[in-house]
Amino acid sequence: MPRWLADDLADHPALCTLAISHRPRFSSGNSGSAPVQGAIFQTLYDAGVEIPLSGNDHDYQRFAPQAPDQTPDPAGGVVQFVVGTGGKSHGTINLPLEPNSLAQNDDTYGLLRLVLHPDRYDWRFIPIPGRTFTDSGSGTCH
Repeated sequence: MPRWLADDLADHPALCTLAISHRPRFSSGNSGSAPVQGAIFQTLYDAGVEIPLSGNDHDYQRFAPQAPDQTPDPAGGVVQFVVGTGGKSHGTINLPLEPNSLAQNDDTYGLLRLVLHPDRYDWRFIPIPGRTFTDSGSGTCH
């Protein structure tokens, strides 16, 4: 467990927390899942973090709330987003999809708008003009 991360999360408690890293713990994209991120994902889960946000794979992916072992956890799970849609190039979403994958796109550039409220969060993928893929919703904080 990364002690520095656990200490920082304990020192800054918040009901709705987002964490950012380059490599995603789970991904159906070209680079795939990063087991090296396992301890960090576990620490985020243990601290009740809602959203880990990452890039690395040049695609968009959203996962259902899940535990570090990829079992569904609707009440206390982490909703991971992979947003590598900045415009350098597109990757490929590979099959079979990682467990709990709810949304994915590998041919649309755009950005993810996240709004953190005291007790919930909202997201919306905004594509570049001329593209139609989007993903939006909200979740509750735990």
